[in-house]
Amino acid sequence: MIPHIALLLPVNSSVFARPAEAVKLGFLTAAKTQGRAPLPIRIYSVTDDDRNIVAGYNQALAAGARFVVGPLTRNGVSALAASNAVRVPTLALNVPDGAVPVPPNLYMLSLHVEAEARQVAQLAVKEGRLNAFTITGDTPLLRRIHQAFVDEFTRLGGKHVAAYEFSTDPAGLTRIKQAIGLGLADMAFLALDFQRARLARPYLGSLPLYATSQIHPGNAGPLAGFDLADIRFLDMPWLLQPDHPAVMVYPRQEFRDALDLERLYALGIDAFRIMQALLEGHGGGALDGVTGRLSLGRDQQFARELTSAQFAEGKLLIFAGQQ
Repeated sequence: MIPHIALLLPVNSSVFARPAEAVKLGFLTAAKTQGRAPLPIRIYSVTDDDRNIVAGYNQALAAGARFVVGPLTRNGVSALAASNAVRVPTLALNVPDGAVPVPPNLYMLSLHVEAEARQVAQLAVKEGRLNAFTITGDTPLLRRIHQAFVDEFTRLGGKHVAAYEFSTDPAGLTRIKQAIGLGLADMAFLALDFQRARLARPYLGSLPLYATSQIHPGNAGPLAGFDLADIRFLDMPWLLQPDHPAVMVYPRQEFRDALDLERLYALGIDAFRIMQALLEGHGGGALDGVTGRLSLGRDQQFARELTSAQFAEGKLLIFAGQQ
């Protein structure tokens, strides 16, 4: 048995291999940038099968793991949380499905979109918005984003005036435009991705608009900023603030504008930093991460306070120091 840090990732999965590689690359890059890891790092390749993940975790413990980073998938985290296998500090890179009891040694850092949508609702209420229209796409991801926003906005005292389904049909978009013209709402939340948002935007007039990082086009070209004019959204410092002190110390990788992989690479960087802080006994303090300002909550999840941005006249404005 050799004491080590175990990185438990689905690099053998046909579905999750590329995301897992991005996380692994971020984690190892952070270790290299730091100078050295507190213990040797060993990669444990797992699939996306629940039993295989728990078996891989037990294999790591038997080999001497003192800290485990992973699993990456929701199903994997749910299986591990329910397995009674967690006996060393473990940083899962997702959250479990539903209200699963979390073992004392299990911490969570994730990019799950529900938390992001709730943070957008908090920002909107903080800025005085009281009555919201929502526009949502028809994918499971966009519906989860929509529901999380509505739940948080109404919990904070806002009123959800009406929900509209996004459609590429001009008649459907015109109906949304007419509803906005009635003046019943003081904002609209777009539970949309970039392509849908840019099609809907011309029909939304001057109503204050909010969205999640799903609309962030990355380097989609100069016209993208005009297409998304005045939409307020949240994203991580890694993608919005390259000159941020916490961001600029880490080298970039070429992901060919695949923003999801960029975010997972950043997740790997912050996973290393949190792991190091937990091993040193001060993981509960706030940390300026590349995925957001990180703080440990009572639920053993690390909350990520994101950066607020908005397109204006084709340029991206950053609201530093704010959500």
